[in-house]
Amino acid sequence: MHYRYLGHSGLKISEITYGNWLTHGSQVENDVATQCVHAALDAGITTFDTADVYANTKAEQVLGDALAGERRESLEIFTKVYWPTGPGGPNDTGLSRKHVMESINGSLKRLGTDYVDLYQAHRYDTETPLEETMQAFADIVRQGKALYIGVSEWTADQIRAGAALAKDLGFQLISSQPQYSMLWRVIEDEVVPASQECGLSQIVWSPMAQGVLSGKYVPGQPLPAGSRATDDKGGARMIERFMRDDVLERVQKLRPVADELDLSMAQLSVAWVLQNDNVAAALVGASRPEQVAENVKASGVTIPAELMAQIDDVLGDVVERDPGKTAENAPAGRVA
Repeated sequence: MHYRYLGHSGLKISEITYGNWLTHGSQVENDVATQCVHAALDAGITTFDTADVYANTKAEQVLGDALAGERRESLEIFTKVYWPTGPGGPNDTGLSRKHVMESINGSLKRLGTDYVDLYQAHRYDTETPLEETMQAFADIVRQGKALYIGVSEWTADQIRAGAALAKDLGFQLISSQPQYSMLWRVIEDEVVPASQECGLSQIVWSPMAQGVLSGKYVPGQPLPAGSRATDDKGGARMIERFMRDDVLERVQKLRPVADELDLSMAQLSVAWVLQNDNVAAALVGASRPEQVAENVKASGVTIPAELMAQIDDVLGDVVERDPGKTAENAPAGRVA
């Protein structure tokens, strides 16, 4: 396992980071989730990412239970705040001071820790003054409940504004967590340059494009049983944008590239995002322990420039590059 600094900070994280978004507390049983976490630890993964909204707080509890007994100082535990949790009351969502301060306390209790290494704004809150949110984060850092602060799916302008306020308040934003893959490159033109300018690096989610880049979805063939495309709990909705024949046909043509590097298609997709200098880590999940062992083989891989160019040629115009998609996919107002 290789490790990278997160933003302009001294924090090192494993470049393959274990995330439990669609699995823990929802898709897989708790004992299997624990096995996956232990497989990640065995593979050298030290960084674990979750959020209070995942399975409506259950994912945090499962992760906390799975990590119980591990040396806390040897781990980097990340979580997030923004989306509705609990019974969905008027203050159970957003980035108000009330919700942020109450949420960090709930997350720490569920995770079984006194602090998180990184606390992230899961989206930008258009209905709370940014100054209020940043002050709450500053207080959480000073209280020792979070060591660092990050954001997720913020636009370039939002990152710049947040970073400036954070600096004024005596702390720094060090990370951005966007969707990024060979097929979804909307951060490259604006978010990445703004992040480099402000001292943030990326922790990217869905490097396999919800599993499409694994090559398991073949045009004209039935969907694999138990795959994300068949999941009616949210997975199928997330993957549908990539489930077009033109996309799936191009993905199948990446097999020779993976073969040349002696990688699986899934490993190639994870290695690809790590070629971006502004990416500190690729988030991977698992529903079986053996998937973790396979994913970590992407760590430390260098893809030659000629093969990077070949990937671009193969995928062509099915790649989404529009930087406006970051704002377009964000909630226009606070989600109740």
